[in-house]
Amino acid sequence: MAALWLDTLADFLVGFQFESLEPATVEQTSYVILDTMGAIAGGAAEPEMRALTAKLAVSPAGEASVIGTGKKAVSAAAAFLNGTAGTFLEMDEGNRFAKGHPAIHALPALWALAEIRDLSGMALMEALVLGYEVGARIGIAAAMRPDMHPHGTWGTVGAAAAVAKLLGYDAGKMRETINVASSLTLATSKRTMLEGGTVRNAYAGIANRMALMAIDLVEAGFVGERDGLSSVFGRVVSEKFDTARMIDGLGLDWQIDRNYFKLHSCCRYNHGALDALDALLATEKVATDAIERIDVASYLYAAELDDQSPRNTLAGKFSVPFAVATRLVRGSSRVENFTWDAVRDERVQALAKRVFVSEDKAMTAMLPQFRPARIDLKLRDGRMLTAAVEANRGDDQDPYSRDELTGKYFSLAERVWPHGAADDLRKTILALADVANLRNLIPRPS
Repeated sequence: MAALWLDTLADFLVGFQFESLEPATVEQTSYVILDTMGAIAGGAAEPEMRALTAKLAVSPAGEASVIGTGKKAVSAAAAFLNGTAGTFLEMDEGNRFAKGHPAIHALPALWALAEIRDLSGMALMEALVLGYEVGARIGIAAAMRPDMHPHGTWGTVGAAAAVAKLLGYDAGKMRETINVASSLTLATSKRTMLEGGTVRNAYAGIANRMALMAIDLVEAGFVGERDGLSSVFGRVVSEKFDTARMIDGLGLDWQIDRNYFKLHSCCRYNHGALDALDALLATEKVATDAIERIDVASYLYAAELDDQSPRNTLAGKFSVPFAVATRLVRGSSRVENFTWDAVRDERVQALAKRVFVSEDKAMTAMLPQFRPARIDLKLRDGRMLTAAVEANRGDDQDPYSRDELTGKYFSLAERVWPHGAADDLRKTILALADVANLRNLIPRPS
């Protein structure tokens, strides 16, 4: 006998209609898609992604776009490649309550299938809102083991539920899809991000691939546990799973409206320190050779990012010392300042070794509502410069403007597309609910 709460969830997902969304949520969803497309396109330009695409996007029967490459692939390969590219630059949006990134775990699978099946923009947006909601709610309801990385876990289930909605599943098949997908998640390790293990960039791609695999299994007659979510997220990857939070207030508000966008090209846990540093530098001119020492106090997860000598670009994105140093030495926290050139920059390396990170337990206690940080710059002349923030820029408490998000999109999309093509896609995505067919929307690279 299936769990009643899971019946409630499946019934809600099947019965939901896009027309019930408020215009503000529709607009927010379009910007989440735009932002995620930019992150995918920008990531596709990285050398590792080019090499991986050359290996996997080889099927002559491919019909789904490998975004930013001009190539096509079967849906499984396209979903994997696009999901992997979208996390490569650490520019994909996220949700602080779920402690992860719901959109990049679902959009690649949805886009691939919608392209192949000639589905509409409205159908994709409807499915994405629901997949985002399911994934984020699992992240909220589960207390993940501290050594796990959230990528590739609950996002798999969110993506599978989204694809099931896109395909018009009834409540029984929706419930079965969720149960099957629950057993297709990864045993991810947080050490990958802390040590620069770039296999971590594949986690979201695998989640998209496994979502499509869940669909294949269900349609072939496979079944899962009666309540896979409670089993996997209540006893395996987590010791606590609050089923009431999974269904409480369904449809009254949306997790996609509580997301955050990123302009700093690094882990969200760095952003408090960088926002505080930006505030300080807006009022003080600081020469890097005048700095004796920098101390950053923040919450637990940020304090873990204390590597002063990151070994590669991924490790740099998960290092507060590196993020602070590259911002000071190279002038910004944009993508170009987290590249191999930046990691090898001797000026950045030297300054990073003078940046020290510690946990402030009072700041940890403010999670998840706030993600605070304080930065103290001790200058060689004895002066101390200090700045602090509570909320990070880019979330619903302190959102970026639409113009800022548009500028970010172009900075990423123009790594692979000419401005005109990138702008045409931008306009299409911002009116996606009116697009009747998603096939052939993705431009070819320049």
